Amino acid sequence: MLSVISYPVFVLSVIVSLVLSISLFPVGWFEFRPEWLGLVVFYWTFRAPGQFGIVFAWCLGLLLDVLEATPLGVNALAMGLIAFLVLTIHQRLRMYPMPQQCLMVFLLLGINQMLVHFVKQMLGGEDGGFSYLWPALTSAIAWPVFCIVLDNINRKLG
Repeated sequence: MLSVISYPVFVLSVIVSLVLSISLFPVGWFEFRPEWLGLVVFYWTFRAPGQFGIVFAWCLGLLLDVLEATPLGVNALAMGLIAFLVLTIHQRLRMYPMPQQCLMVFLLLGINQMLVHFVKQMLGGEDGGFSYLWPALTSAIAWPVFCIVLDNINRKLG
């Protein structure tokens, strides 16, 4: 848990994650793009569970739904679920070493991706196999750098 939370860092991290979520990626690499907003929700719910929670995550997911033009509420539900699961295990998660945290990021963002994929399938989307789990894997790989960078920025500005 962070002792001091820098709200400008929080706002900046949300804006950057939303921009990265809708930014263009090379066509062959698009399915490997990390789930940036999921990482931000995971980080802030993990680091400051008293200030950021399910409602905050749901609002960010709703904003992502609007930006991506997906059916309203799909990402909101998934982000709210991530926040709920992180809040449930955040006490244990703090004591995990970085490799186990990466595994938890993969599992929780994988659940997020499965939920979004399931809802899109119910609404008539096409099936792409298990390729929808690539963002969870790349997010887990990016987690150590993401966490260290945000911790350092928050410590300097907080």
